[in-house]
Amino acid sequence: MNVRLKRAKELMGYAVRLTKDEGLPTMVKRGAGFVRRRFFGKRARYLPGKKVLEAQAAEMAGKTAENCGLPTISILTPLYNTPENYLREFLSSFVNQTAPNGQLCLADASDDAHPEVERVVREYRRKNQRIVYKKVENKGIAANTNAAETLATGEYLALADHDDVLAPHAMYAMGKAVLQLREKGEPDSFLYSDEALFTKDIKKPMVGHFKPDYAPDYLLCCNYICHLAVFKRALYEQLGGERPECDGSQDHDLFLRLIEQTGGAAHLPQVLYYWRVHAGSTSGGTDAKPYVAAAAKKALTDHLSRTGRTGTVEDGLFPSTYRVKWDIEGDPKVSILIPNKDHTDDLEKCLYSIWSKTEWDNFEVIVIENNSTDPATFAYYKDAEKRYEGLKVVTWPEKGFNFSAINNFGRKAAQGEYLLLLNNDVEVRNGDWLTELLRQCAHPGGAAICGAMLYYPDETLQHAGVVTGLGGYAGHSHKYKKAGGSGYLFRAATVQDFSAVTGACLLVRASVWDEVKGLDEKFAVAFNDVDFCLRVRDKGYRIVWTPYAQLTHYESKSRGGDEKDPVKAARFAAEQQRLYDVHGKADILEDPYYNPSLTRDREDFSESGDLRNLKEGKVTVRWRNA
Repeated sequence: MNVRLKRAKELMGYAVRLTKDEGLPTMVKRGAGFVRRRFFGKRARYLPGKKVLEAQAAEMAGKTAENCGLPTISILTPLYNTPENYLREFLSSFVNQTAPNGQLCLADASDDAHPEVERVVREYRRKNQRIVYKKVENKGIAANTNAAETLATGEYLALADHDDVLAPHAMYAMGKAVLQLREKGEPDSFLYSDEALFTKDIKKPMVGHFKPDYAPDYLLCCNYICHLAVFKRALYEQLGGERPECDGSQDHDLFLRLIEQTGGAAHLPQVLYYWRVHAGSTSGGTDAKPYVAAAAKKALTDHLSRTGRTGTVEDGLFPSTYRVKWDIEGDPKVSILIPNKDHTDDLEKCLYSIWSKTEWDNFEVIVIENNSTDPATFAYYKDAEKRYEGLKVVTWPEKGFNFSAINNFGRKAAQGEYLLLLNNDVEVRNGDWLTELLRQCAHPGGAAICGAMLYYPDETLQHAGVVTGLGGYAGHSHKYKKAGGSGYLFRAATVQDFSAVTGACLLVRASVWDEVKGLDEKFAVAFNDVDFCLRVRDKGYRIVWTPYAQLTHYESKSRGGDEKDPVKAARFAAEQQRLYDVHGKADILEDPYYNPSLTRDREDFSESGDLRNLKEGKVTVRWRNA
């Protein structure tokens, strides 16, 4: 089926469900947002409305940093031969903040050929005494940032580049976010916001960087936090500030060291920073700064050393991304559980690919026979058990199809420290697929669950993690995208934290499986994997996905489609409702690893048509730990 037609059918199905669940007015409103986003202008789409900014300014009118009720945030900015027009835009963005709780600390390392930098700063200082300045010797960006910090008096610090622009509500929103964390009794030492790229005018942004809540595995692959990051000055000083030996990736290094102390971070999904794209900027690509990769790998290697974990840091699949090849602890055995009903051609392809390609040799395969009717199937089992050492077939004693019950039964025969749920219609592509899944789990501090990259036979993505809330319930990240791409913010090409992964290929620690009592058998066909992962996540464990374990999935060849069978369709609808009943609709719709400014209508990480949270300047900060 044509990809566009697939998406159109899925969107229509979602519209029907939304109408049933929330009524026609809600569906029409969402549809209007979709049309507006697709076909009309996007000017200033990430900025709060004029009335919102005016209300913030009115709330703070006549107040100072000392009596405005918000914590003071000192912004650290090294200057170096800054073009005058860029510098003026940056300084103006600070001067025109809606709240007075900011302090701008400038360390100017410009050479003698650029006296205009100091002249422009002194001009702005006459307008705003919250700008502090000193000339420094140029010792590199980390040392210059540390020099700016010596001017700071705020309880918090933030980092900003000299050629970028602050959103007008950056200090107000971050100040309110800190207070909100304190009110909730949550840690307030480290926060970050979303950001956007622009070339000339922040009212005409190129694209938004809409980030997940704190995602530790993602942070090891790239510095997704970037701007605007805010953290306690006392913590920065305790850590000794930024490290000159990591120049080029000094912020990534700092964030890793901060996380080691805080155990997590708070995310404010507001666009508070505009990153200028021009020749020579990091936002324009790391080709402009080739030393960045070496610095990033040092930062990551040092982080592993400090946290007592072992692995090798390598370049990732794309520039500015990285990969940690974790050392696997011990020699864990993996029990691969494969439900099967007839379809021995599919099963043979699956088994042959496992035995012929898998480099990790400590595994067993348990085929769970499920009501096969073809006598040839049972003859095949006997032959396969002779050909494949470590294969055994167990027979599920019940009738009908219940994916959860079948796998729960298979688990009883499993002897491994890890269980791998695997569909019979998948085929292994790379030899270290199972090793890679284990790498993510079988080390100190590893994840409890890991999912794999699954491709359709036509070389498009079938699964790159599961996002809850897509289509109202759950969907696959980057589904139907062509193989080989990086995805949104490298999220289809780096190890990722997710709320769930598909049960078509899911590795889980056996102890965790037992702790949550396996799959919920009331989810007979749909959402059993999502429910299972959410229960594991809610126990405090991590769920990750890796692009380095790759398989081809001949999806639904065994069972066929459900949408044309009224009985199956009714069962599917009941399981949808059960997902809401068990986990709560809000929990399903608000996936912490998916940004509220991204659409729920498709699986391509495109921008939502409903950006009211941004237009209203809504402060809803969300803290997560590791």
